[in-house]
Amino acid sequence: MTTFNKITREKVLECLKQVREPVVGEDIISLGLVREIEINKNHAFLHLESSVEDPSLQEKLRLTIVQAVRGAGASGCEVHFSGKPKSGVNVQVLRSIPGVKHVIAVASGKGGVGKSTVAVNLALALKQHGAKVGLLDADIYGPNIPIMLGIPTEKRPEGNFETKILPLEAHGVKAISIGFFANPEQPVIWRGPLLHKILEQFLHRVDWGGLDYLVVDLPPGTGDVQLSLSQWVSLSGAVVVTTPQEVALSDVRKAVAMFRQIEVPILGVVENMTGAIFGKGGGEKMAGVFQIPFLGDIPLEAQVRECGDSGLPIVAGYPKSPLSERFLKIAEAVRKVLK
Repeated sequence: MTTFNKITREKVLECLKQVREPVVGEDIISLGLVREIEINKNHAFLHLESSVEDPSLQEKLRLTIVQAVRGAGASGCEVHFSGKPKSGVNVQVLRSIPGVKHVIAVASGKGGVGKSTVAVNLALALKQHGAKVGLLDADIYGPNIPIMLGIPTEKRPEGNFETKILPLEAHGVKAISIGFFANPEQPVIWRGPLLHKILEQFLHRVDWGGLDYLVVDLPPGTGDVQLSLSQWVSLSGAVVVTTPQEVALSDVRKAVAMFRQIEVPILGVVENMTGAIFGKGGGEKMAGVFQIPFLGDIPLEAQVRECGDSGLPIVAGYPKSPLSERFLKIAEAVRKVLK
């Protein structure tokens, strides 16, 4: 029976000082490539900046790191790189999800703009148009999808991540969320490497089956989850959600710039919470400035929130309502862009 010495962060740092970056030949600690080190039950999770574009060199570096960390006593080691691989057949195979035609990211530059509400109702609207749809909740710290879909907190997906997890289903949409696994009374306190690991598992260890669209509800901002998603799966495009007021629009500009920098097509902008309180037209104006499609606006009405809180999103509960019609038009615009 194999035994392992207890690994510590200090031991990992020491062994990584012996690992040389393949191009410049300096150790990866001195070069500042190591961003995160997390230890969980003698298993090491590492997050590094990608220093090379050649996938074969990156894989060689990964194997060297794993060997070094396991040699220091770890029972296992997971290594994830930031940055987007540029080319290579093997990389493209890794970044595909079997049976999934399109992966759509729903994003915002800041919180509080109703991004999850848009993601849920967009998924349901695509389903209303006859598509097979999945919904991935990538907001690990604030998983709202289970509540919005009305999935009981005690319900758990079948299977395991060593083989495949079966997503849960609500209103005809397949869904996965950390909320299906975590204690709802306890906060998720994870650092970078664990976040990257669970996102990779949600993408590649969930049996999504045949889907026309996988809608991914991203956390707010322009951080590591957004970058990792672009690295691990081929995104068909992103829908950016904003509210009309200037304080939200300034942050959304950063989200648009980020997606352009990582070469993800922007499918369009949705202006949420349109109305007397926040004003109107800011999202459409911003879309014009950036020369990207304006997909539509959603008025600030209590019914949308009430439906989300009850677990019966408005598109599922009131498919013929004027508000649902707006989501259906947004979904149809997305479908046309992706044809």
